[in-house]
Amino acid sequence: MATVSLPSLRPRTHHAFSLRHSSSSFVTTKPQPRPTKFPPIRMSMEAGIGVMGTKLGMMTYFEPNGVVVPVTVVGFREGNIVTQVKTEATDGYNAVQLGYRRVRDRKLTKPEMGHLKKSGVIPLRHLQEFRLLEVGGFEPNQRLAVEEVFKEGDLVDVSGTTIGKGFQGGIKRHHFRRGPMTHGSHSHREPGSIGAGTTPGRVFPGKKMPGRMGGTKRKIRKLRIVKIDPELRIVMIKGAVPGKPGNLLRIAPAKIVGENIPKN
Repeated sequence: MATVSLPSLRPRTHHAFSLRHSSSSFVTTKPQPRPTKFPPIRMSMEAGIGVMGTKLGMMTYFEPNGVVVPVTVVGFREGNIVTQVKTEATDGYNAVQLGYRRVRDRKLTKPEMGHLKKSGVIPLRHLQEFRLLEVGGFEPNQRLAVEEVFKEGDLVDVSGTTIGKGFQGGIKRHHFRRGPMTHGSHSHREPGSIGAGTTPGRVFPGKKMPGRMGGTKRKIRKLRIVKIDPELRIVMIKGAVPGKPGNLLRIAPAKIVGENIPKN
């Protein structure tokens, strides 16, 4: 009879001992040095320098050919002054910071006043940045006129804060339909059941339900400038823009991927 040689089996305690023994020896790795350069700024690239304005309201504008156009009138207070120019060498990215709407000194904090005094700029309420590919030609305390930045017929992106409407139900917030109002129905404007049964046994995040409506930042893209009046210091933009009269608006050239901004 042929004998078969079986491999020698080691006790399990030996494996446990070897694991404990091997865990005592750690591999020491050198800590990675911190990068000396600034981290990349995660923000959108603008197609060009823009301005800030104040929403005045809406009106009807008649074009020379008789076409009726609903427009939003945007006025400009004192401001749109370059308060800081950021470059790759100093801040890690290229951007131009603008200030808008002059205020009294006591309306600003000491750090804000110190930041503006560095550039010799008057006290301004609002500060916003426009990240650009190149910042050549801009210098602190430089004033930007609307008629120099835009012309009639240009497409712009307008962003602002929408009108806050407080806590609203699903019908007003998400355009739900109400239930029957007669024949013994007890479900009129209520959202109804939101559960999904045993599976999955929970409510998925982001479900449309009653909640806070409005009061958020919103951008309307590719609106056309109908009229620019340098004497009245107003701009008429076709269509509606976020916010109510008196709100701050940010007007920038419309982004067209592959034409005025890179694809990446």
